[in-house]
Order: sequence, then structure tokens, then C-alpha cells
Amino acid sequence: MNPVQLLDLVQQHGAPLYVYDAEKIQGQYKRLTDAFSKVEQLRINYAVKALSNIAILQLFKKIGAGLDTVSLQEVQLGLHAGFTPDRIIYTPNGVSFEEIEQAAQLGVQINIDNLSVLEHFGQLHPTVPVCIRINPHVMAGGNNNISVGHIDSKFGISIHQMPHLLRIVENTGMHINGIHMHTGSDILDIEVFLYAAEILFEAAAQFKELDFIDFGSGFKVPYKKGDIETDVEDLGKKLSKRFNQFQKAYGRPLALAFEPGKFLVSEAGFFLAKVNVVKQTTSTVFAGIDSGFNHLIRPMFYGSQHAIENLSHPKGKERFYTVVGYICETDTFATNRRITEIREGDILCFRNAGAYCFSMSSNYNSRFKPAEVLWRDGKGILIRERETFEDLLKNQIMIDLR
Repeated sequence: MNPVQLLDLVQQHGAPLYVYDAEKIQGQYKRLTDAFSKVEQLRINYAVKALSNIAILQLFKKIGAGLDTVSLQEVQLGLHAGFTPDRIIYTPNGVSFEEIEQAAQLGVQINIDNLSVLEHFGQLHPTVPVCIRINPHVMAGGNNNISVGHIDSKFGISIHQMPHLLRIVENTGMHINGIHMHTGSDILDIEVFLYAAEILFEAAAQFKELDFIDFGSGFKVPYKKGDIETDVEDLGKKLSKRFNQFQKAYGRPLALAFEPGKFLVSEAGFFLAKVNVVKQTTSTVFAGIDSGFNHLIRPMFYGSQHAIENLSHPKGKERFYTVVGYICETDTFATNRRITEIREGDILCFRNAGAYCFSMSSNYNSRFKPAEVLWRDGKGILIRERETFEDLLKNQIMIDLR
């Protein structure tokens, strides 16, 4: 998408505004399937938590993806978007047993990461196929909050608990049809990923009736010019070869599964916000926008960096700005960032705003959530209306305090 198209969408729908480029999403999906083209059965399950708009889920259904879900509500969204239960895997953490049973009743693939839950489920539902999430105790990921495969992680069943796990499976007679791991997000060193894969292969060999092996995801995307990213082509070449070797030794056909979220939608997203004020202090020039971490929390939560461009003044002289929001506490998007001269009323564009941006938004400070637009076939399609005051009041109940 180009700046003129983005500015036109702001004219039509107002700011702040999220925009997603369907062509980029499809391109990322093809890049991944091409990288693993040597694998006969490849499953790409889009991680719904990254961006859960129904229209985005419909797009993934159209291009052939399945879904990776982490809550009953995400399962229900997937079914509502038209996915059949067999195209959805449900991988919860710390949820109630009742929720897991509800998901199982909907017919989706259950993925369990807790020994006590596994035993309880196996005793009550031994005929329901179950995938097991293993923690390989391999540290990967760009931030402690998104590294989930290390020894202190709450996710997965420790690889060191394999004897206990096998005893539960034998005692309950349950059917294990998949094995899964997820080491974390923003993986750079594919050798670490391949090392973890060997641990998963060793675990998989303990089960005789698997249908798939799920390697999670966590592929890093570039967040700024010249930024490093996961070399998925090299990973595809090396892991495909090793997977095919394992499959041959295993003695039955297996599917290779991944659960990318950020990789598929991050670079497709643009967040557009209007500059309310430019404020000069003794040491800093602040550009205050009509948004805050209620709409895009990643810089405050993860310390993540989003490239910021001034769409309204692209050829202006570059100056250093600290871009901040309107939330009533520290609310910083970027510090001392070089951006072309910013004036009040200008539209700033935050790149890489497709993943974990709108999906983590809130109504903090009683602010409305922004609209969302999907750019497809040369036109913008409104896929979520901007919230109104009536939306804030929905489900709230006034009481009589006389």
C-alpha cells in the first residue's frame, strides 16, 4: 500500500485507524508454504490471537489455512467464520477443565499441556484424540514475555516428565494423535529451533499413532529497515529434510504443522493516527497523537519498535521527536525518533501493526476502539466499525441509589 491510499482511507473512516493489506498476508502465507514445499502434508494454522477479526479469519480460510486457538471464544470465532472443527487446534493454558470439555464437544483438536489435566481428560474421554504440548526447555524468543519454552515457563509438559506422561497414556488408554512445542516468538537462530525439533522428534517416537507433529512458530519479522528476521527458507530446507527422514523411520504418514501469527499478519498492518499537539520542552519535542497504549500497547508492554512515518509531510526536514499518546500515564510509542517534520493535524503511520495490536487494545480511559479496514483488490473494505459511546455503555447497568 502507498501513502496516498492510506491517507484516503483516513479521509473516509477517520483516525485512529487500523488497515490490513490482504496481498501481504497472502504473500507471507505463500512464502511459508513454498519454504516447506518438500513436505507432503503441511498444515499452516493461523494463530488467531495475533489478529482475530472475522474478516481476517475468512481470508485465511480462503487461502487454505487452519486455525490455532487458545480460548473457547477463539474456537467459536473460527467456527463462525466458516472453519470446520477439523481445521482448528485448541491449545489452552491454565483454563478450567469445563472449557476444555466444551471445546472437545465442538469437535476441534485438543492440545493439552498439563499432566493432571491430561490424566483427568483421559479418564473421562479416552476416545477423544489429544495432542500433547511438550516443553523442550529450550530458550528462544526476543523478550522474556514471549519466550515460552524455557525451564521456568508455565507452558507445556516438561520433557523430563515423559515417563510420567507415558504412564498416564498407558493407564487411561487415551489416543495421542499429535505432539507439539512452541519455544517462543522472534526466533533468530534457526539452529536453536532445530535443536528443539530433535527433542520433539525423540518424544514423538514414543507414540505409535501420531497424525501430526506441530512445531509452533515464533518466526521473527523485520521491524525496521535492515532489521534481521528468521530465515524461513533456510529453516524450511533443513527442517523439511529432517522431518521427512523422521517420517520414513516412523513408518506412517505424518503432517508437519506450524502456528504462525505475527509472521503472517504483522507486516500487513498499518496503524494511522492524527497528531493533536507538538509540544516543545526544555529537552524534548513531543508529538502527541489521538491514540495511546489503549490502541497499541506493544511499545509499552514489550519495548517493541514500530517504524513511524509522517504520511502528510513525507519530504519534510527530518527532526527528532518523542511520539506519545493521550493516556493519563506514561504512554510512549517512540523516543527521540527521526521523523520528517511533524505538524499538528499530520497523519502518522505505524508499520508492523497487524499482530498483537488491535487484538490487545482496550477501552482504558474510556476511549473508543478504532475502526479496522481490509485493503483488498485495490479497495478498502470496512471490517470493524469505530466504537461509539453506546458501545461503552453496553452491558453496564445503572442502579438506583436513592
